[in-house]
Formats: sequence, structure tokens, C-alpha cells
Amino acid sequence: MRIIDLHPGYDQIIQHIAEMLVDSFNEHSPDAWPTMESALEEVGESFGEDRISRVAVDDSGTVMGWAGAIKTYDGNVWELHPLVVSANARGHSIGRTLVEDIENQVFERGGLTLWVGCDDEDGLTSVGGLDLYPNPLEHLSKIRNLAGHPYEFYQKLGFVIVGIMPDANGPGKPDIYLAKRISGSEEREVREERLRNRRNKRNKRKIKKSGGAICQLSHGS
Repeated sequence: MRIIDLHPGYDQIIQHIAEMLVDSFNEHSPDAWPTMESALEEVGESFGEDRISRVAVDDSGTVMGWAGAIKTYDGNVWELHPLVVSANARGHSIGRTLVEDIENQVFERGGLTLWVGCDDEDGLTSVGGLDLYPNPLEHLSKIRNLAGHPYEFYQKLGFVIVGIMPDANGPGKPDIYLAKRISGSEEREVREERLRNRRNKRNKRKIKKSGGAICQLSHGS
């Protein structure tokens, strides 16, 4: 698997991504991208100047997942949006790998924080299906995952819950906010080391594919 930038000219890949959006969000967030038209519009918006758009494909070019990010707060903060993995590719850490890739993309652009909103439209958590006022943060402090809500997926990747918007998707349908520091002093050292290791691995693969031949130009060549 490899993760590459998504470009407007990748018509077949874009079509596959749009199909994934419609199919993947149909059950729990049917109003997100109910039609191919709305899904294609979402993909098109990801090519904006203040956006990141990355797609995971296998060796045959089949789309396995897609992730994007939106620049906010003058680039200090980026929103992870969206994240989708093909039904056939789930359970193979594709989502985790895409999130980590977005983190690196944000880091290289000088971002400090990556955040994501996790809707609960089906009562999958203890904060869904309730009137959270007048103390939404009290409810949030006692949040429990009742039926496989993805907020715990992000927690495993180092994100922490930072807030909640009551009734974001209608009465009793909140949006849970999670965020992760991308570029503190310790985070920077660890991430720079990971990026160096990744570049070294890529260089080794390139050398292996070329038969191990390395040419050095002498001075004056």
C-alpha cells in the first residue's frame, strides 16, 4: 500500500472515493453524503489551496482509503476531514495509517494541532440521545462508548476529547471534538525521527529497485 496526493485528474480514483463516502456513511450519518453528486463535490473541495487530500491505494491502484485536512487558525490548527476506508480494506490499519500520514503532512506545514469532530447521531455513546443542557461538559466528562462509536479509535491514536457541540446534527445528536498536539518540543523530535526513518526506507527501496547501483558525480563532471 502507498499513500499519495489526490489530484483533480485522477478521475477513476475520485469516482471510487465518492462511492466510498456514500456507502460508508449511509448507515450512521445518512445526511453526510446522500448522493454521488454531494460526494463528488466533497472530493472536489479537497483540492482547495488550504486543504490536504491523500489517498491510499494498493499495488494495483485500487482505492483503499481517503483522508483530508482543512487549514484553520492561520495554519496553527488543522481539521481532519474526512476519513473513510473501503469496506473491503477495514481491519488492516488503513485508517490508522492515513491519520498518521495526515499528522505528518500537518507537521511539515508547521501545524500545531490536529482536531476531528465525531458525530453521534445514533446514540452510540452515553452523550447521544440526550438533552445535554445546561451542563454539557458534565455529561462529556462521564462519556461511555455504548456501541462501537469511533471516538475511541482516535483516543488510541493519541487524540483527547476537548469538547462537545450539543444538537449539532439535530436534537440529541451531538458532535464530539477530539484534538492532538502535533508539534510540541517532544512531539517534534519524535516526528522528525520518524520522518527521517521513513525517507531512509524509501531511499533503500529505490536503490533495491535499481539493482543497487549508485552513481556519484565527481567534481568537474
